[in-house]
Amino acid sequence: MAIIVDKVQKRKDIALSCIDLLLEKGIKKLTVSEVAIQAGVSKGSIYDYFENKEDIVFEIIRNDIENYQDNLYEQITPTISTREKVFLLFDFLLSENDMFQKHQNIYKEYVSINLGTHNDNMSEFNKECSVFFKTTIEKLIKEGITKGEIIEDSLKLVGGFLAVEKGFLMIHWTEGKDVKGELKEFINMIFDLIEVKK
Repeated sequence: MAIIVDKVQKRKDIALSCIDLLLEKGIKKLTVSEVAIQAGVSKGSIYDYFENKEDIVFEIIRNDIENYQDNLYEQITPTISTREKVFLLFDFLLSENDMFQKHQNIYKEYVSINLGTHNDNMSEFNKECSVFFKTTIEKLIKEGITKGEIIEDSLKLVGGFLAVEKGFLMIHWTEGKDVKGELKEFINMIFDLIEVKK
């Protein structure tokens, strides 16, 4: 009887098996041969699941986003305010989590490569990541409007929240600045303006 392989799970397993290797080597120095050894598969098998090593990085980031999204929705309860939900959404910037801090190095190098070269695959992947954040913030804002917590025009801020997320992350990375205080102050100020006064 032939062994049935779940290709989606196998792809994820291969990518996740090389996170430590990626953290140690970096994206530029990482080779497909090293990934194959780490994952316990042949080099040829890697190409059954991935187009190139960047595709492996995409899978790792996708997995991080999925975990982050699951964690976010576990914490969001009907009793917390829209303001608190937005703080939870921005938690990756406010977090002291060691694992996230380690993974930031992968994201930083990824962004650096992306800014230094034009790569259509990276551009498409960036759009995919932006869609996640935009849809999530849009959902939270719409729920807040429906509950009567924030004004209807708040929906116009969705793109701005996306830009704020990218901007604060860049300031944190390029200046080494702790942005937690400024980000909290910014979110509080926005909500002071958009919350329905009772």
